[in-house]
Amino acid sequence: MTPRLTSRFWIDAYLTRLRLHDIPAFVTAHGDDNAGAVLVKLATLDGKAKAFTRGFDLQTGDRQWTTLAEGEERDIDQTISKQRSFDPDLWVIEVEDRAGRHLLDAPGLA
Repeated sequence: MTPRLTSRFWIDAYLTRLRLHDIPAFVTAHGDDNAGAVLVKLATLDGKAKAFTRGFDLQTGDRQWTTLAEGEERDIDQTISKQRSFDPDLWVIEVEDRAGRHLLDAPGLA
């Protein structure tokens, strides 16, 4: 069995990597430090947003980020609120970048 990073450790590393690229990001919902799921909201500051969740590729078993929802920011906020109502341990990270950078596809962040 492959050891897993705690949610808090991964989030701290992710926020640091975003800061190194001058991409603002904020924890908007603090989930369980050890095993909380993570949802990343990307706001492009034009009224649009995307929400990403991490799951497994069933063919390879690798972890990957997938788009949960995209569209108007207020609609994405409602989707996130619904997810939080199902899972109170969920972390929510909001990334703000006009260019749409989120770094989730960067090596080491799967």
